[in-house]
Amino acid sequence: MPPSDAVVDPAFVVHLPTGRAAEHDQDAEWCEVETAEGSRRIRFHDYEEIFAVPGLYEHLFYAQLECDSPRTISALVDEVVESRDMDPGKLTVLDVGAGNGMVGEQLAGIGVGSVVGVDILPAAADATERDRPGVYDEYRVLDLTDVSADDDKYLSGAGFNCMTSVAALGFGDIPPRAFAQAFNYVADNGLLAFTIKEDFVSAVDPTGFNRLIGRMFSEGVLDQPIVERRYRHRLAVSGEPLYYLAYVAEKVSDIPADWVSTAA
Repeated sequence: MPPSDAVVDPAFVVHLPTGRAAEHDQDAEWCEVETAEGSRRIRFHDYEEIFAVPGLYEHLFYAQLECDSPRTISALVDEVVESRDMDPGKLTVLDVGAGNGMVGEQLAGIGVGSVVGVDILPAAADATERDRPGVYDEYRVLDLTDVSADDDKYLSGAGFNCMTSVAALGFGDIPPRAFAQAFNYVADNGLLAFTIKEDFVSAVDPTGFNRLIGRMFSEGVLDQPIVERRYRHRLAVSGEPLYYLAYVAEKVSDIPADWVSTAA
């Protein structure tokens, strides 16, 4: 069955699959995109291809599939900051898996003082510079499982007292070892604010995040969540809701080196 439900933008036309063609696991979802250069099928997690078409990411995930994760996590950070009578202008945030800057834009909207983005994809940095210039004080393209000496020096000295990671964990995009490495760049008593698909913190989690996050809480690396909320991340192509969990918690100490080295 050919895709239908076409959505038209001045620069492109998006066709979502329908019927049985829409019944895929989240990691395998796709659409067909028509641009001036022609038509092609794009898997949702092929971010380089999506970022290359200006406005496609926003149109597909936010206008069509009603993604709410950046707004959700920024609202929860704002809630915690207000409840603790903190000045958001004093937060220096490491945004992990920053993508094309939508989380950074939301954080700027609640008055966060400084945001540094990191992502493994050069296409993400390019899209941010194209679509949201100035949102980040610094944006670095790097692999958090293999950080260069220069990047490590910068991140270690940046004075982060908050880390965000929004809808970027699991699916092979950010493995547990990368998450652990980023966490250790945040100062003790800093905030960790992240969202993750609820399946990835369940007993049948295949990604390793359930084990790592559970251990962080149980062994006191993280205080128990200040906020924990289940919410609808977005719609699947089939129209079914995809549920994620959002957490905001306070860091107590670094993840031990042996945890980082053995994380998946």
